[in-house]
Amino acid sequence: MRYTKIIVVIMVFLGFTFMGYQCGSTELTSAKLYIQQKNFDKAMDLLVQEVQKNPKSDEGHYLLGVVYGEKNEYNKMNDSYNKSLAVSNNFKDNIEQSKQYYWTTLFNRGVKSYQEGVNSQNEDSSRVHFSKAANYFETAINIIPDSTDAYKNLAFVYINTREYDKAAEPLKKLKDKEKSVESYQFLGEILYEQGNQLKENDSTAAMNYYNEAINVLEEGRKIYPNEPKILLALSNSYIAANKLDVAKDVFKAGVEAEPGNKYYRYNYGVLLLGAEEYAEAEKQFVKAIEIDPDYENALYNLGVTYVKWGTHLNELADQKGETSEEYKVKYQMALPHLEKVTQMKSDDAVLWELLGKVYTVLGMQDDAINAFNKADELR
Repeated sequence: MRYTKIIVVIMVFLGFTFMGYQCGSTELTSAKLYIQQKNFDKAMDLLVQEVQKNPKSDEGHYLLGVVYGEKNEYNKMNDSYNKSLAVSNNFKDNIEQSKQYYWTTLFNRGVKSYQEGVNSQNEDSSRVHFSKAANYFETAINIIPDSTDAYKNLAFVYINTREYDKAAEPLKKLKDKEKSVESYQFLGEILYEQGNQLKENDSTAAMNYYNEAINVLEEGRKIYPNEPKILLALSNSYIAANKLDVAKDVFKAGVEAEPGNKYYRYNYGVLLLGAEEYAEAEKQFVKAIEIDPDYENALYNLGVTYVKWGTHLNELADQKGETSEEYKVKYQMALPHLEKVTQMKSDDAVLWELLGKVYTVLGMQDDAINAFNKADELR
């Protein structure tokens, strides 16, 4: 899984104002002067004295937060701002402006580092950029925890570094906060990938992840019943969890309820194909293509259905010690669908390799060579 799209926020500078406050202690007065002179170390020393002497100094905590922000100590900044707000709301507007400014600054630094990581050709360099991006987004979240964009971008960073455990946490927060298509889709896919990573060494743990993915995606399906990405991730998770019969029942019911829904047709077809029910899978993909003749995924999987069907027929003939050309008929049926997909999506090496194999079986050697060469060029 690799994602390159990321949310960008335009940064607007919000300056800080220290005028209009009532006269305070000597420490406050001197600290304000030092802040104006950008002598933040001396200002900080005085403000620490102020809040130690007067823990209820809302202005002292606020100004100390300003100083910590200038020194890029954002956790301390947040803590000071929160202490000021716990005393009063006198500086609430200034604090909110300050937090928004730093959130935007850090967010855009995260975007820049993320893009540098995506564009880097060196794996070690890429990881360094992604690590910086994650730190920026995490800090932005600490400053304004309710902003969903930072959660989304943080998840994208961890998806690209394949740290799926870390990616799951911001996606769960994102799902709870906005319940968007992307939050359900990406979280479901992440849980599915976590299961895939464990299935060879710990099948029980893998199954737990698959079941969690199903729960998330079923929740998403109730809100977005016709969202193809959620439906596809759901069908994949059902298959991985060995719940093929349950999955078939779910999507069969969807087809019966909405026979003109190409997404239910397609996903039901995928499940039938996984169950090696080729004739039934063919029917669903054909119906989906009748609804949308340019439905790329249905065209591709119909072609795959014919290829697998033909291979199955050939294996049966071999087992019986018979020679049959029947399997080639299925390969021939796959050809126009796969060729149409290459016209729609010409940069897929796997697709060209599959097409090359079909050409080979059908004795179309020149076409096969061209297809295999195309696949090699794209790798």
